[in-house]
Amino acid sequence: MASINSEEIISILKEEIENYDMMTETKEVGNVIWVGDGIATVYGIDHAMYGEIVVFENGLKGMVQDIRRNEIGCILFGKDTGIKEGTKVVRTKKRAGVPVGDGFIGRVVDALGAPIDGKGDIKEDSYRPIEEEAPGIIDRKSVSVPLETGILAIDSMFLSDADRES
Repeated sequence: MASINSEEIISILKEEIENYDMMTETKEVGNVIWVGDGIATVYGIDHAMYGEIVVFENGLKGMVQDIRRNEIGCILFGKDTGIKEGTKVVRTKKRAGVPVGDGFIGRVVDALGAPIDGKGDIKEDSYRPIEEEAPGIIDRKSVSVPLETGILAIDSMFLSDADRES
């Protein structure tokens, strides 16, 4: 048998070190402990944020809505038939939101912004969170046109003095 000398071993180790992928990231993984009525309770994800997206091992997505000491509660964005006790769940570290941009004009998308009209992918310009703080009262545009429902009993309660004179 041929023996490998120390220089060959060192060159192999150096090559492995140089080609080592530093971009490997640790993912926080948990397990489903209960599922029902479109809600899953997950144990093992300790650092989840409210409104964060999690992905189940079957590809179904969910959103964190309840954070407790040892578990989180997630609403499911789809049918829970493929999820059972023990199913793996991974954090995405991304808040729930939808892609936005001019490419969405005239397209049919689902609630998460994925195209469902069969016309291919959509190039998004940005990403907007689902839950966002509303602008302050001062920053808002004032109401210049009254809302009219067409129901006389309701509309008459909200008529301004100027509307009553005409």
